[in-house]
Amino acid sequence: MPRRARIALIGAAAGIVLLALTWYLAHYVSVFKRADVSILSGFAQLDRPGLNRVTNFVAGLCDPQRYVFLAAIPVIVALVRRRPPVAALLAGILLAANETTQLLKPLLAAPRDVVYWNPIGTASWPSGHATAAMSLALCAVIAAPARRRPMVGAAMAAFAIAVSYSFLELGWHYPSDVFGGFLVAATWTLLGVAGLSIYEERHPRPAVAEFPRQRTATISVGEALKPAAAMLAVAAGLVALIVVARPHEVVAYARGHEVFVIGAGSIGVLGLLLSSGLTLMLRRS
Repeated sequence: MPRRARIALIGAAAGIVLLALTWYLAHYVSVFKRADVSILSGFAQLDRPGLNRVTNFVAGLCDPQRYVFLAAIPVIVALVRRRPPVAALLAGILLAANETTQLLKPLLAAPRDVVYWNPIGTASWPSGHATAAMSLALCAVIAAPARRRPMVGAAMAAFAIAVSYSFLELGWHYPSDVFGGFLVAATWTLLGVAGLSIYEERHPRPAVAEFPRQRTATISVGEALKPAAAMLAVAAGLVALIVVARPHEVVAYARGHEVFVIGAGSIGVLGLLLSSGLTLMLRRS
C-alpha cells in the first residue's frame, strides 16, 4: 500500500474517532453544551441589518440550488486536466460527505441546551452547510494543479470558514455542528485520497504532460504553507483595523464573550488545518 494511502487511512480513522467524540461532548457533557450556547450567543449578538444581508448571501452559497453549480467546478477542472478518475473521485466525495451528514442528522438527533432567541432543532448535528463548504474546499485542493494547490487551499479554507461564520451569526446551527460537518468532509476526503493513491499505483499515468511543458510538480513545505500564513496575516490585520477603529467596543465585547472568541478561533484554525494538511499530503503530485 502506498505511504500516502496509509497516512490518509490513519487520518480518516482519526476523523471518525473525533467525529464520535465531538457528537458525544456536544450532546452529553455539560461544560461543552454550555460552551456551545455561549459561542453561538457571541455570534448572534453581532446581529446587524447590514451584516445579515452579507451573511445570508454567503451562507446561501451552500444552499442546494446554488451549491450544485459550485460543486461541479472541481469536477470540471479535473476533466479539463484530463484526469477522469480524479473527477469521478471528487463527485463521489461530494456526494458521500453530504449524504452522510443528511443521514446522521436524524440518526443522532438528541436534545440540546435551548437557545431561547432562535430555537434550533434536535437534528442539527452535523451541519449540512459546513459539510458542503468544507467538502467543496478539499475537493478544490485535489482538483488543482500542484503549484496552485497552496493558494487554492488557503482561499477555499477562507470560503468554508466564512460560510460557517455566516450561518452561525444567523443562528442556524450550534458551533459543534460546524466541527461535525468539517470532520465528515475531511474523513470522506481522506478515504478518497487513499483510494486514489492505491488506484494510481496500480494504474500509473503515462509520462505525458497534461498541458504542454507541464509535468508532475513537487512543492516544498514552505511553499505549501505560505498562502495559509498569508491568510492568517491578513485576518490578523483586519482584526487590528477593527480594534483601532473601535477599540473600546471590541475590547469590551471580547472580554464579555471570551468563550466566543476561543470558539470562533477554533473553527478558523480547524478549517485552515484541514485544507493545509491536505495540501501538504498532496505536495508531491
